[in-house]
Amino acid sequence: MSIQLQYMSERLEATALEAIHEGASDEMQSQLGMHLEWVNDTMVSIVSDDPSTLLNRAIGLGVNLPATEDGIKRICEAYREHGVESFYLGVHPDSLPDDIERLLEDGGLKSGRGWMKFERGPDPAPTAASDLEVREIGEEHIDEFGRIATSAYGMTAEASVLVRGLIDRPGFHLYMTFDGDAPAGTGGMFIDGDCAWFEWAATDPTFRQRGSQRALLARRIEDALDAGCTRLLTCTGAPVPGDPQHSYHNIEWAGFEPRFVRENWIPK
Repeated sequence: MSIQLQYMSERLEATALEAIHEGASDEMQSQLGMHLEWVNDTMVSIVSDDPSTLLNRAIGLGVNLPATEDGIKRICEAYREHGVESFYLGVHPDSLPDDIERLLEDGGLKSGRGWMKFERGPDPAPTAASDLEVREIGEEHIDEFGRIATSAYGMTAEASVLVRGLIDRPGFHLYMTFDGDAPAGTGGMFIDGDCAWFEWAATDPTFRQRGSQRALLARRIEDALDAGCTRLLTCTGAPVPGDPQHSYHNIEWAGFEPRFVRENWIPK
């Protein structure tokens, strides 16, 4: 597993999260307590009025610069200052000092569930067996997209408006599956050069077990390849006992291969 792959994967993830902040209106930022800060080369995303670690996470520690005790403390202090009790600090398997675990523990953190990072090349998309229709969406369905996605990721209903800022943003594509006119599932894609980042995978509980996520994966792969992408990346939670791993299996079905686990450290 190369440092280049780490850098690319974390950069795409960070850019996609940064776009949420940049696309939010001043009113949204004030209402949700949104702040975006940088500590050395680590992007610190803070949304103090929403508990989701999808929004409250810090990305980039150790990718470009060695992690330091001072930097880790400053990241933790940024969350404390804004009253955020739960957040992820992403920690990479390489490019880190030998005593990184001690530095993190001294900063008041403990190891949480890691995220498996996946990559696939330009092979054709597999055929998904689903009776649901996949459409790329715009303004007309964005509220339903927000409702399904934010509910799946444990975000507040108020945070559902954040995806509005991704509509018509360069490089971003939002998709949904439908049963007739009824929205079923969501998926997003961010394209940067020859790379594509897949995210926002969620399904309304009413429509589970109907192939929504595989259909969305196949469509995004097709569109990414049509756009000239040769490296496609995504992530989901690393395997843990007692988790059915539906997302993990769907991602592998789509031809993605697990590349590395990005550790996530959380407050003790």
